[in-house]
Amino acid sequence: MNRKIKLRNQSVGYTLRKSARARRMRLAVYCNGSFVATMPRGFSESMVEKFIIQKANWVISKLEYFKQFKGRAFKNNHGHYLQNKDEALAFAKERIKYFNANNDFKFNRITVRNQKTRWGSCSKKGNLNFNYKILLLPGRIADYIIVHELCHLKEFNHSKKFWNLVAEIIPDYVGIKKELKTKGLFLQ
Repeated sequence: MNRKIKLRNQSVGYTLRKSARARRMRLAVYCNGSFVATMPRGFSESMVEKFIIQKANWVISKLEYFKQFKGRAFKNNHGHYLQNKDEALAFAKERIKYFNANNDFKFNRITVRNQKTRWGSCSKKGNLNFNYKILLLPGRIADYIIVHELCHLKEFNHSKKFWNLVAEIIPDYVGIKKELKTKGLFLQ
């Protein structure tokens, strides 16, 4: 459902998505300038509007940030995925082998997918999934994503113990994590 809201004296269009699977309210601003609010079950549209207004500075800053990339956004299509999938999988396997030389991470399977909102994931069965676009990232950031998912094999949460494990392997992970969250695919 397309909506409009006034943020800092600007009329901002957004798409409201209702999701039975969502556990919390989520806002996403994409590189093409679209803005999506995901509403979990049990939330009203007025609650969503209040949440967006609370996050107005963040929304406006993201919309402004992505304006500079207009027309230069990464192509997120199936053909591009098929062209790069094998190379991305080989890259992920090589980096996992590198990090496993000093750590004993036990995993089942490694796959590469074309994901819109995730860089990687780890299942309880020990399957590691990575976004094929990891190939486009600077090495230190790609390594952080891979290590993050590997650490979930030992700590399947984001506890202090998990972050300590990440820090043992990537000591400067805090800055990398912040950079990844702020810039996404536009990292240089």
